[in-house]
Amino acid sequence: MTVSTCAPFPKLSALATDTGSEAVLELLSLTGRPDIISFAGGLPSPKGFPIAAVKEAADYVLDKEGSCALQYSQAEGVPELREALAQMETEHGIPTTADEIQIVTGSQQALDLVARVFSVPECRLMVESPTYLGALSAFNMTKPRYAEIPVDELGMNPDALDDSCSDVNVAYVMPTFANPTGLTIDETRREKLAEKARKYDFWLIEDDPYGELWYDKKPPVSLRHFAPERTLRLGTLSKVLSPGLRLGYIVAKPEIRKIFSGLKSSMDLHTSTFTQLVAARVISEGTLKTHIPAVRAIYKGQCKAMLDALDEFMPKHPEISWTHPTGGMFIWLHLPKTIDSAVLFKEAVADKVAFVPSMAFYAGKPESNHARLSFVTVPPEKIREGVKILAGVISRHL
Repeated sequence: MTVSTCAPFPKLSALATDTGSEAVLELLSLTGRPDIISFAGGLPSPKGFPIAAVKEAADYVLDKEGSCALQYSQAEGVPELREALAQMETEHGIPTTADEIQIVTGSQQALDLVARVFSVPECRLMVESPTYLGALSAFNMTKPRYAEIPVDELGMNPDALDDSCSDVNVAYVMPTFANPTGLTIDETRREKLAEKARKYDFWLIEDDPYGELWYDKKPPVSLRHFAPERTLRLGTLSKVLSPGLRLGYIVAKPEIRKIFSGLKSSMDLHTSTFTQLVAARVISEGTLKTHIPAVRAIYKGQCKAMLDALDEFMPKHPEISWTHPTGGMFIWLHLPKTIDSAVLFKEAVADKVAFVPSMAFYAGKPESNHARLSFVTVPPEKIREGVKILAGVISRHL
């Protein structure tokens, strides 16, 4: 009797078989090739990693607090890092206590927790259109009903919110140097958005991974300034310190923060004690404050290189334009409606250039005639070469 050694494939949950990200993963899998000039990534520049400072902090933590650093710790995060981040938030103009800080394993986990807490079947989840694809990936796990608010050249326009928003439970917004558009919502619109949140009784989720990456002028004050009673703020150390440390945080009222702590405990118990203590040391020593200006200078130069290349090489066409960010990592390229950026992507990759097609950034029916360009990890001379090639590919479709 022959016994089969092939085990049957197990039945999978709906979450495992319908993540909604397969197309994006397939597209981006092509961009890791060394011969590709990739504007597709969303990674911070390694030039901005304070390696020496992190090594010094790690040595200190192991020497002075080794037993604690290598042990389990609290679900809400170690007190040292929570205190340091609360102080940072307070210095930004919004008084914050450590009891309002929830440490998470990168801000992507924060999005997952937000989805679990705020996705209510009878309510809708409001997002900008376009919005961050990582947020959509997290939210889609709970199968929400979306309310999409289109952005204009100034970002989300709160004047577009009317009585149809009465069933919205939470609005997810990236108001500063947004991914994918690079746009920043001005202070007037932030205040109006807070007023609409009160009028229609929904919560605001302010995702701010890029807020410290301003080039010449600080961005407007946080949404928490205008609606502290109904705003949760998501922050991260990935863009200003290191993504490899996997450290993010949520700022929320203590009663909400405790809900996040309970859920996080069931997910991964807690974020790495060691990396939390290392980051706390870097912040408390003042290293982060002195380091961030160097990161801003790198990104400003990279952004200028891409904007100059776009001005030089892009076809002069009334339907071709792009955003001009004053901080962050991304430029949003607008193309004629006759151009499908997914088709354009395949042709561009064949010519050794990559970007992210716009279809990935929409909760509902996508607009296909845009592209996200990231400039922070590509050398300026390669930016110029890549934009020239991309412009040539676009010209073939005009």
